[in-house]
Amino acid sequence: MSKELRTSEIEKIALEHDAVKLFLRQYEQEFGTPMRHIWHNEPNRPDVSCYQGNEQLDIEVAHFYASETEAMAVLGRELGLHLQHELAEMAWAPDKDQLKVGLQRLLNQKAKKRYQSERVWLLIRNASPLYHLYDFTKLKSVWSEPDEHPFEQIWLLCDFHEGGLLRLF
Repeated sequence: MSKELRTSEIEKIALEHDAVKLFLRQYEQEFGTPMRHIWHNEPNRPDVSCYQGNEQLDIEVAHFYASETEAMAVLGRELGLHLQHELAEMAWAPDKDQLKVGLQRLLNQKAKKRYQSERVWLLIRNASPLYHLYDFTKLKSVWSEPDEHPFEQIWLLCDFHEGGLLRLF
C-alpha cells in the first residue's frame, strides 16, 4: 500500500469521525438521547458505530460537495488558476438545481449499498460552503427517498462546522 493511499485513508477516517462527533452532539442536544463511544468499522459494515442509549447504532457517512473542484479545495488539494476561477464562479451563483440533483444522486448511490448491520443510519455532511441549513430546508420536499435502501433513518448535517441537523427520511 502506498504512503499516499494510507494518508488518504487516514484523512477519510478523520472526516468521518468529525462528522459523527458533530452529529452525535447535536442529536443528543436535540433529542436528549445519550450517543456515545464512537469506533470505526471494516468494509462490509457502515463506517462508524456508537451507542444510542444502550443500543448499538451503525452510521454510514457521506460528504456532500457541490463539485469535484470544490471537494479538492475543501480537502486542501492544490488548485490551478482554472480551478480557482471555477470556484469563484460557483461562489457567486450557487445553483439550486445543482444542490437538488447532487444530493439526490448521493442518496441514490448510497441506497445501493448493503451492510452487515441490524441498524444503520445514513449521515450526509454538507462540506460545501455554498449551501446552508436554509437551502436544504427549502428543498427538503423535492428529494425522493429511494425505493429500497438499507437505512433506518437518513440525516443531514447542513453546515460543515456548526451542523444544522435535518432529518431527510
